[in-house]
This record gives sequence, structure tokens and C-alpha cells, in this order.
Amino acid sequence: MSGIYRDPWGIPHLRADTVDDLARLQGRVAGTDRAWQIEVERWRSEGRLAQHVGPAELGWDRFARRARLDDTARRCFERLNPRTRRWVTAYVDGVNEGLAEGAAAAPEFATVGCAPGRWRPWSPLAVFLVQHVLFATFPNKLWHAHVTATLGPTATDLFALEGPGGSGSNAWALPGDPATGRAPVIAGDPHRLLELPGIYQQVRLACPEFDVLGFAFPGVPGLPHFGHAGEVAWAITNAMADYQDLYREQLRRDGDRILVREADGWVPAQCHVERIEIRGGEPESVEVIETARGPVIDHDRGTGEAISLRTPSRAEESLGFDALLPMLQATSVDDVAEALRGWVEPVNSVLVADRRGHVQQLVAGLVPVRDDRCRREPVPGWDPRYRWRGGYAPLTRTEVDGFAVCANDRRDDVANLGADFAPPHRARRIRALLAEGVEAEVVHMDTRLDAAALRGVLGRLEPDGLSGPARVLRERLIAWDGRMQADSTDAGAFAAWRTALVRRLHDHPCLRPLHAPSAFDELFAPWTDPLSRIGHALDRVVTGLHRLGGEIGPVAAAALEETAQDGPPGEWGRRHTLHPVHLGVDPTVNAAVEAMRARVTLGGDTDCVLATSSVPGVSDACWRGPVARYVWNLTDRADSRWIVPFGASGRPGDPHFTDQLPLWAGGELIPVVTDWRELIRQPGDEERVT
Repeated sequence: MSGIYRDPWGIPHLRADTVDDLARLQGRVAGTDRAWQIEVERWRSEGRLAQHVGPAELGWDRFARRARLDDTARRCFERLNPRTRRWVTAYVDGVNEGLAEGAAAAPEFATVGCAPGRWRPWSPLAVFLVQHVLFATFPNKLWHAHVTATLGPTATDLFALEGPGGSGSNAWALPGDPATGRAPVIAGDPHRLLELPGIYQQVRLACPEFDVLGFAFPGVPGLPHFGHAGEVAWAITNAMADYQDLYREQLRRDGDRILVREADGWVPAQCHVERIEIRGGEPESVEVIETARGPVIDHDRGTGEAISLRTPSRAEESLGFDALLPMLQATSVDDVAEALRGWVEPVNSVLVADRRGHVQQLVAGLVPVRDDRCRREPVPGWDPRYRWRGGYAPLTRTEVDGFAVCANDRRDDVANLGADFAPPHRARRIRALLAEGVEAEVVHMDTRLDAAALRGVLGRLEPDGLSGPARVLRERLIAWDGRMQADSTDAGAFAAWRTALVRRLHDHPCLRPLHAPSAFDELFAPWTDPLSRIGHALDRVVTGLHRLGGEIGPVAAAALEETAQDGPPGEWGRRHTLHPVHLGVDPTVNAAVEAMRARVTLGGDTDCVLATSSVPGVSDACWRGPVARYVWNLTDRADSRWIVPFGASGRPGDPHFTDQLPLWAGGELIPVVTDWRELIRQPGDEERVT
């Protein structure tokens, strides 16, 4: 029987007679369950967030207009094949049906004094684009440019690892056992900003053509990243590929025109002016300029050059959404791989397995072929050597025997696609745990930190040169087991010393040139702030400080003395508090966030398998972590499990707003309900399904 069903956790299980009716149901559930969340994302994509919530969001709106996010989404929608366009449009129809009901239960709308608007056919593509435009590599190139300008080009490799927003995700596959008939298992946990409501929505989509469960992006149809279709299952991690480029552009005005320098002279650039409305303020005009490379998103305040952004999605006018419906219809690894041949961005590492026992690891997305310098920094747009060469890097597809692990690390299948990867510790640790036969829930929650570089510094310090308390602290940290457990006072002491070390390095004469004002927009401060970047790349900075003429020993010793004098730092979990990202426009949500912090304690750390990330030197609060966990069992889907950090509902006060939080914090998973008889049908729903 068609309609919306709910399991005990409020998770929607949707059933319809046709694919398009099912898409409409999925859209309507997104509109009712996540009305404020998806409207905020639509406003962000259109550069209209400040219009609704105030001038604090003006910086984002300028970027969204200049980057032409909504226009790119529209172009990509128009290039979809007719079947996909109809499917996406059905989803949008559902969103528009559900928004009024959802907004009535979402207090944020009343707080800011606005009502939901109407979604356009390309809005789901715009929402997906806005979630990923800063997810990739281009902000890292602004930081590299800053390092080059202040410390010199040879210093950039001290920071040559993934940026603040790109990694932490894990996925692994266990092979089947033909002797026992056990099929493969795929498990993992994507790590992203811990947004409230959560970035992923648990959902089941069933119609005569398919029956798939997984994690959806609210506002986007289908299950792009994680799904279990009964016969086949898939999961992704960030491949850490470099597929976005920045170009330095020389512009000049000629009357009403903007001219841009090209290899053979000056030519007109596309240019128009848009008006940004601001709640509680005067409107602002923003000039939108586009060159042959792409939209101008910023300018270098040091050189005066404009900075343009080139992406495959705008160059090809495609995000790859034609893959989404065939993925739902897949019954084998070959079906999933064939669907993903048309994927564009973001570039993902994909693990896919089917009930027949096949397991494959593949890369999906477009990585342009161009000069290697494009991977490191903004390059001159007028120089032909930096043009994209018209092709994309060949991508791999590998049949897997034994364990397969993807953890944003540099592997053979992705090494030539990017420049900045995650350290290898997480991937190695997962393989070791799998070899020991450890259950997925234990792998998810592993808190062993690779602190070899920092403990090596401690080991080389001469104890006789330290005060008594500092000497005791040093011995304590050397003897510590390296586990960032929430109740560990040793982990708390390590974190306190690490914080002091980062701040002293930030003030070190060798690194002080980084304090020069950034040449780029404040929006990119998470990538260009020296304190956070030193904290993020601490191991490399510690081991490479001598190359800049500094000695790490005296800095480490001074940080020990400081930490010892400050007294006992307490348990790690008291420092490592949950800090979900939300707009904070409504006191109800703010109160819920405060209550969350009191309810849970967190273990883990940035480079643990349990990658609950903080920024050493800035704050030990956790703002990024596992936004979902899953175990896809291909022997029996009913034995699969999943969890999200908060809950199925985006409405404060709803019983399912944060009901999964305690289980998530404790490492538990909830069962996937597959028997329709165990579900409760949403009252009054049958009248709405055609």
C-alpha cells in the first residue's frame, strides 16, 4: 500500500506505485521533516540568506552570487536527460507540497518573520552544489598562496595535507565467504560538519522497480552516497581529488565593459550587477564577472588580480545527476559502476558490493588534465599552459579480494588525482582492526591516535632541563596509551600540552610572517587562518620547523612548563564538547544545543578512526565528526544497522529531533527495519498519493 510509514525512530519508509510518485513522496517528506534546513540551503544556493536572517550571512551571499551557484544548477538541470528531469521535477513538486506543513512546525520561520518560498525544478541540484562547492580543494590553494607569499614556496609542503573541511571519512568492505554462503559487508562513517539538523536523512524508497534504503541529502532526490538495494550496496568517501582550479585574472574597465587579459590581448568578460537584500539593513549590489575560465569569486588584495574559479560542473554543465536514478535501480556492482560513469563532482572513492560476492573499488567523477602547478596555487589565466587540456584523468575500477579500506588516504587508485591527502593512520588502523576480526561498531569508535611525531619530540627533550612538574607531565605523556577516550585524563593532558604547543608555534619567529593579513575574503578564513592551519598540520610543522631555522625542542619544553603550571586539565571529554553547527536564529534550537552538550561526552580526535575533529590551538570543541554510521549486510538486509548524530526530524521539540544522539555518542547503531508490518503508516497519507 502506497504512503509514508515510520519506524520507532521516526525514520520515513516511503512506498509508491511509480518511480515519480515515490520521488514526490521523498520530496514531501523532506519538506515536512526538514523545512527550515532545506530552505536555508536553497537560500544559500541563491545568495539570499542575508535577506532572511541578516547581515552576518552577507559574505556567503556575495560568494554564491559571484560563483553563480544557482545559474550552474539551472544549466545542469537543463542538460539532464528527460527521464531524470521528470524525476527531479516530481521531487520538487513534493517539496512544494510539504513545505507549508513543515514550516508551521519549525519555529525558526516565525522567529525571522518569513515563510517558505517555492522551489524551482533545479533547486535540488543547487542544494547539492552548495553543500560541496567548498568541500574540495580550491580554498586550500588560497592558503598555499599565502604561505608562498609569506614564508616562500618551499614551506608549502609543511601544510601539504587535506584542508579543514575535506576528510575524516571511513569506509570498508569485508569479503563474502562462499563456503558458508555469507555475502560481503560494507560499513563506514562519513565525517563532515556536524550540522543541526544533520546533513544526512535516513530513508527507505520502495516502488515496484526497486526497494532501497540509505542516507539522503535533504533537498536532493535519491541516495547519492550510501545505499542498500537488497542485492547491491554502496558507500563513498572523499577521493581527495583536485578538480577545482583558481586563476589569476587581470581585469580593466573600458566604459561599461570589463575587459580580461587573454594570451592574445584583451577581450570582454561577461558582467552584470545583482542586488542582495539584507534583513535589517540596506541592500547591497554585487558585480558578477565571468571569464573564459569561470566566475570571478574574489580578488587578491596584494596584487589586485581577480581570482576566478573553474569547476567541471560549470565547464560541462553537469553534476552527474543522471546517475542517481540508475543507482536506485541497480542490482549488481556492474550496474552501480555503469551508473557512476556519468558522475561529475564531487569526486568520490566508491566501495560497492553485491550479494553474489563481488566487491569493487572505483573512483567516480571528473578530474581535469592540466599543468601540475594548477594543483598548488592560483595560476595566471592568460597563460595558455594552464588551460584545461580538454580531457579528464582516467579513473580506476578494481575487483577487491580481501579487505578494502578507504579513509581519504593516498592510495594507488587516487594518488595521481590529488595533492593533499589524509595521513595514513586511519586506513592502517582500520585494516589492523579488521584483521583482528573486530566488529564494525568497535572499529567506528576506535580512539587510538597516531601521536608518534609529538611523542617523539617529548622523548628527545632532556628531562634535567625541565622543572619537576613539567618532568612529571612529560613522563606521563610518554607512558600514555595514545587513546583519546572521553574519560581519559591523560588524553586531556595531552590535548592541553598540544594546545600550548600550537599557540607557541603560532608566535614563533619562524612562523610569524604567516600573521600578515590574508589577501583573500574573510569567507575563506577557516582555510587561511595561520593558527588553525598550524594546529591542523601540527605533525608536519613540528618535524619541519628546522627547515625554517627553528628548533622544536625549546618550544615543546616551554609548552610543557605552561601546561604543568596550569594545573590538572581534566578529562578529554570535558574539553572535547559537542559543537553542532547551526544558524542560531531561534532560542529553542540554542537551548537544545546546550542540552546536547550536557547529555553526551565525546572521545576521538581528528586523526583517530573516530575522527571527532577539533582545531588544536583554537578550540578542543568538536565541530566535525561522523555524520552517519552504517553496516550494510548483503546476506540479509534486515541485519543491517545505521545511526545519525541527532535524529530523523529537523523540528525542535519533535521526539525524533535528537533521540539518536545518546546512542551515536556511545557508538551504538539502531536496526534497519525492513518488514513493512513493523512500521506505522502516517495517518491521512493515502489521500495524497496518486
